[in-house]
Amino acid sequence: YGHEVDKAAASEGDTATANPKNDDTNKKINYILVDTPGQIEAFTWSASGTIMGESLASSFPTVLAFVVDTPRCAASPHTFMSNMLYACSMLYRTRLPLVVVFNKTDVVSHDFAQEWMEDYEAFQEALDERNEYTDGPESTGYYGSLTRSLSLVLDEFYTTLHKCGVSAATGDGVDDFWNAVQNAANDYETDYLEDLRNRISEQKAKKGALARLGVRRLQRDLDEDNRTRGSGVGRMS
Repeated sequence: YGHEVDKAAASEGDTATANPKNDDTNKKINYILVDTPGQIEAFTWSASGTIMGESLASSFPTVLAFVVDTPRCAASPHTFMSNMLYACSMLYRTRLPLVVVFNKTDVVSHDFAQEWMEDYEAFQEALDERNEYTDGPESTGYYGSLTRSLSLVLDEFYTTLHKCGVSAATGDGVDDFWNAVQNAANDYETDYLEDLRNRISEQKAKKGALARLGVRRLQRDLDEDNRTRGSGVGRMS
């Protein structure tokens, strides 16, 4: 789908600016949801995912929404930490604003996740509590130690993270989701666009430097060729 992204972006632009004759449906479209493949490695870490993300971000204010399975995270702090690492990798891979969406809140509230992100000690206590009832590799050894260390490393990541809880079954939290998206879109305007301009300037500077280097090499080769021809003529005479 990567080679069709220009058509997709154009189509979304047409949808956002559509002006149907029927006044009942003549509503301004504020948001467009683009569903991407669920596998992280199939989108975030693929060439087509990069092309699609950058193409959309260069045309519209673009925000990533990473959906987390809340019940699974509630069952294991290690699963929660794995999801946070995924979210962190998406943020730094794309440099786009990110909203972490805890889904299925009608089954399990996402309050525990909020607490773990805001209180380092609360997450450590959750790990200790789980380790009391678990004898597997998660509780001891390298994996358990890594999870504890990562919770401290990601503490700064949590402070700038947009997050919300949503239930698709009941509709609870949908307004919070759109509010989080809007806040993230504001970050796009203030942070991403400036970063994009800087990257464009860097690319132009690199292309200019390469062009100048190519000209110097060409001139050097021409001068060398002229010297070689001149010395050859002298020998013949």
